[in-house]
Amino acid sequence: MSVVMPFPHSGQAAFDRSEFMKLIDLYGRMVAAGHWRDYALRFDHDVATFAAFRRAAEHPEIRIEKRPKLAQRQGAFALIAEHGQTLKRGHELHQVLAPLERRLMRLVRD
Repeated sequence: MSVVMPFPHSGQAAFDRSEFMKLIDLYGRMVAAGHWRDYALRFDHDVATFAAFRRAAEHPEIRIEKRPKLAQRQGAFALIAEHGQTLKRGHELHQVLAPLERRLMRLVRD
């Protein structure tokens, strides 16, 4: 059974509408390519997390985190692999999503 959580309150970390739309767009394309089957959102006081799963009952394949407190330092966004290693950090979401976008590219022959 699903648990419905309220949307984050002010003062909590969250994805804005354009960031969320980029994440959902990527998710849809990864589902169509057969890479992902489920996703989850988590909003804490200092971090907002989008997690993508290969199957519903396992650890997330990737996590995309937004930590607003790191925006002036390393960048607010981070791409984190299944075992916790940080694959990419950045100030712009599209730069952090670039390694995932490359997975969707295919060589087309005539």
